[in-house]
Amino acid sequence: MLGEQEIRSRLSSIQLAVGQAAQALSAERNLPGELRDYIQKLDRQSDRISEILALRDPLRIVKLIDDMELLGSRARRVCTSGLQLSGQMKSAVNRMHNELFDFKQRLH
Repeated sequence: MLGEQEIRSRLSSIQLAVGQAAQALSAERNLPGELRDYIQKLDRQSDRISEILALRDPLRIVKLIDDMELLGSRARRVCTSGLQLSGQMKSAVNRMHNELFDFKQRLH
């Protein structure tokens, strides 16, 4: 299992990546509702990271990251479906998904 400091560091990186995707979302016009919904859900889940860390429950952390990675994967799929999206949007979603995917792999 990962150490507490590494978990905190990874979760902080995830919060930053989700925040960047949320910022890109607010700057983007004509986004599909599906992508907007995924990023907004991820943003809300990202807000829960601190409270889940305070509980010190590894199973909740794993569940949260699993759920977030699934949403990140769906958001990434929308971005790669050939839609006209800005480079900033695509980059933010890819970074967010990569952070989530990598951390999920390390947790399991």
